[in-house]
Amino acid sequence: MITKIALAQLSASDDIEKNIQKAEHFMRKAAENQAHIICFPEMGFIKFFPQYRTDKKYFNYAEPVPGPTVERFQKLAKKYSLVTIINIFEQEGSGFYFNTTPVIDQNGILLGKAQMIHIAEEPFFNEKYYYTPGRTGFPVFHTQSGTIGLAICYDRHFPEQMRALVIQGVDFIFIPQAGVKGNPIELYEIEMRAASFTNQVFIALVNRVGIEDQLEFIGGSFVTNPTGSIIAYAGTDKEELLLADCDLSLIEKMRQECPFLRDRRPELYSILQQQPV
Repeated sequence: MITKIALAQLSASDDIEKNIQKAEHFMRKAAENQAHIICFPEMGFIKFFPQYRTDKKYFNYAEPVPGPTVERFQKLAKKYSLVTIINIFEQEGSGFYFNTTPVIDQNGILLGKAQMIHIAEEPFFNEKYYYTPGRTGFPVFHTQSGTIGLAICYDRHFPEQMRALVIQGVDFIFIPQAGVKGNPIELYEIEMRAASFTNQVFIALVNRVGIEDQLEFIGGSFVTNPTGSIIAYAGTDKEELLLADCDLSLIEKMRQECPFLRDRRPELYSILQQQPV
């Protein structure tokens, strides 16, 4: 089975409506190229506000799931017959705010959501003020074009999350990201190539691009396959729709050749619940 995926490497302005209109343009383009799945970057339709430290006005960006943005993309997913993965700032109850990725099937049905589990805190990524640690766990989403898992930006650094998704049967792990100039992008590529190989799964990382106040987003979106190879790579200085044909039969082929999942010893892994000494 060949699944064509599309990664919409976009910039975001202060005009949310124009950002969403641009996203629809990329969905139309993806559909014209016979893509089955499209994924957008982290906080892809709003300014990347975590660069500003503890400014409560940005909580006004938050909305429920489902809510206006999700419902709008449900209509677009059905219109273009695309499994659609977006990332938004979610409010779930009073005082709880999450970095959340809803997944919409190609018929427009909201399959569910994954919240960012691991929350970063570093210069210009003041995320612990804005985001509550996710409480969705590690859901997977069964679509007509394959089974999908999510690792939102910082989550990608945690091999426990990748493996938790893989043992539930995902074909793809999508990573909405906000990676900036100065980050060790080459190391991130090596990290995701290794994760693809050790889990025999496709990984698709989609990044923002462009300059927003103090941050320059570096782009460089890419797709890795179960051999650990990069099969599609976007540029670092422009908006781009990255397309990749993913042969899902390669997953089983690699698991026969390199049976890492078969040879796991989960009965011995309880030590992973401990804090490092």
